[in-house]
Formats: sequence, structure tokens, C-alpha cells
Amino acid sequence: MLNLNDLYSNRAKRNAGSFLRQIFPRTREPGVINFAGGLPNPDFFPIEPIIAATEKAMRMDGRETLQYGMTEGLLGLREWIADRYARQGLKVTPDQILITNGSQQGIDLIGKVFLDPGDKMVIEAPGYMSAIQSFAMYEPQFIGVSLNEQGMVVDELADTLKQHRVKLMETCPSFQNPSGLAYSIATREALAKVVSQHNVVVVEDDPYAELRFMGAETKSLQAYLGEQVITLGSFSKIVAPGLRLGWTLASPEITRKLTLAKQLVDIHTNLFAQRVLFQYLLDGNIDGHINQMRGVYLSQRNAMVDAMARYFPPETVFTKPEGGMFVWVTLPEDADAMALFNLSMDTEKVAFVPGVPFYTDGKGKNQMRLSFSTQSPAKIEEGMQRLGRVISSYLDAPSKN
Repeated sequence: MLNLNDLYSNRAKRNAGSFLRQIFPRTREPGVINFAGGLPNPDFFPIEPIIAATEKAMRMDGRETLQYGMTEGLLGLREWIADRYARQGLKVTPDQILITNGSQQGIDLIGKVFLDPGDKMVIEAPGYMSAIQSFAMYEPQFIGVSLNEQGMVVDELADTLKQHRVKLMETCPSFQNPSGLAYSIATREALAKVVSQHNVVVVEDDPYAELRFMGAETKSLQAYLGEQVITLGSFSKIVAPGLRLGWTLASPEITRKLTLAKQLVDIHTNLFAQRVLFQYLLDGNIDGHINQMRGVYLSQRNAMVDAMARYFPPETVFTKPEGGMFVWVTLPEDADAMALFNLSMDTEKVAFVPGVPFYTDGKGKNQMRLSFSTQSPAKIEEGMQRLGRVISSYLDAPSKN
């Protein structure tokens, strides 16, 4: 008799799946105002330009578009990405870029290439939930390093790197998921000074960098640490996630290792999608498109933080992001955001993500992430008013459950 539990690998048994996927059915209930998903605003999906780019790519070179391609990715698209980095003052060649099935595949490939069971890895606390889940498949020992308003706490990082032999550290320095925080220039410089003294590779997950709508521009960690950094980029947040196109930027040696690992997974990223995207980038105005997104996201961000200030009880603390999609809320220490989620859904139909899945050590019980990117300012106002009522009622209750 077949007993699958005896056959599954240990890593498959440990994989509990995405917490967001677990709560997804509840967020689809009628009348719910959903701040849980980290989704780009679909109003900005360039549908007509993508249709035009698809037809043009097929008519110009349909047979090549439908053929197998290079594992590294479409050369023209890699050149476009390299030129984009050159505008930031970075000297990047197409050979340093690997096109991936979204930046999430880049995370998985890095885990394959660098991590053995028991290896030590620094992760932001709180950190990107999907990165934690992906790297966990390779059984590292996670070491969380705290964040403050300026980014990662560099003194804590310095102590960690002195005390432990760390192979990898994962960061999201620009409008971090889940907190919305951006590493300041001073933090980036201090972090680079510390990291440069150690044999460690920094994973710079950077899908939100182009979504800055206020504050001073900052440089990629590549500008400070060069070949010590693997930068992950994505078209999901600036064009459309359904294309599933991202990239890694790394030294030629690391890129070769990642490419070999990718060859064993899927041979190459969807060439049809690459050619369509490249045609869209050639024919369209991506900078104008991104500027429009920034303006709308700013109005949505302002609506959320302003409404939180009006409707949330004074015991709550929340971030005020200068870009990206997220606001991070911290409740009093004895609060339970999961219990609050259930109460919110049952009474006011407002969804968010409780904080525990963003940590590797059980912390975050009294925290939660909200995304403003898919809701109108009016809907955000209504949602924050509802959620403020729930939080006040919950905190005023004599016993919390």
C-alpha cells in the first residue's frame, strides 16, 4: 500500500506553503477590502501596448520567438537592463545578467548554488516572506537582524558577522517588503563597510527601487560592494507580474553558476514573453509609465497613512514609506495580529497580513502588513476607518483571544 508520507523528502514535508495562499479564500469573500496582497495596481497594466508588441514581435520574427532560446536570456533584453543600470552609474555588461522567471526564481537559484544544510544566513527581521520560505527549502540556519527607520541595524549586523560564519545575507533595501522602509544612504555606506570585511554574499532583492515617490534617491548596494552583491530585479512591479520576468545581476563567475543551475530547472525563461516585453520596452515610454505609477501610489500611500493617523488608536505605530507598496503596523506587545485578522474579517471585512510569517523565530505576533497599491484613496479611507474600529475594540477588550 502506498504511504506517501514515507516517500516525500524532508524538505517537502517541511514546506507548509505560503501563508498568503492560506488566507486568500477569505480575502475573496464579498464586501472585503483587501490590503493583504502585495500586488501592483492592475490599472497600470499596459494591455494595448502589450497587444501591439506581441503582434509586432510575431510578425517580425515569429519563428525565433517560438523557438528554444539561450539560458541566459534574450540578449537585447539583457542589454536594455545593463543600459538601465548604466544610468545609475553602474558598469554592467549583459554577461552579468540572467533572465529569470520572476525574481522569485532568482532567490531559489541562489539557494541552490550557495546553501548547504546548516549554513548560516542573515535575514532581515522582519523579512520578505517568500524569500524566507524559498531559502528554508535548503535548510540554512537563519539569523535575523533587526530593522529601524534607517534600515538594517548595522551594529547588530557587525556583531552577527563577527560571531558567525555567514554565507549569505538577504536584504530588500528599497521600500522593504513588508515594512516599506528604505535603507538610508548612511546605512548603505555603513553596511558596505562592515560587509566588505567578511566573506559573505549579499542578496539585494530590489523590485521596488523604481517606485520611489518621495525623498532622496539612493544607490544600489552594487555601487558599494560590487561582486559581493547579487541584485535581483523584476518587471512585475513596473510592467506586469503575469509576464513572470525578472533577472539576477552578479559577477560573471556567480552568473555562470546560476545559469548552470537554471539549465537543470527550465532550460530558459519563456522566450515568447521576453521578446514581447523587449518590443514593448523599445516602442513604449517606460519612464513615463513609471512616473504615472509613482503619482498614483503616492496618493494611495498618503490616503493610508493619513487615515491611520485619524482612525487608529494612539497605541499603534506605523511606517511612513517613501516608495513601494507597504505600510507596517506595530500594535502593543500583548496584541495578537492573527486574532485581530479573524476579528477584522468577521466584523468589518478588512484583510491584512499578520506579522509572524515575516520572521524566522516566531516574532511579529503584534505586527501586520498592509498594502495600499490596489485600492483607491476612497476605499483606503473606508478600510482604515473600519480597521481602526476593530483595533480599538480589540485593544479595549478585557481579554484578547
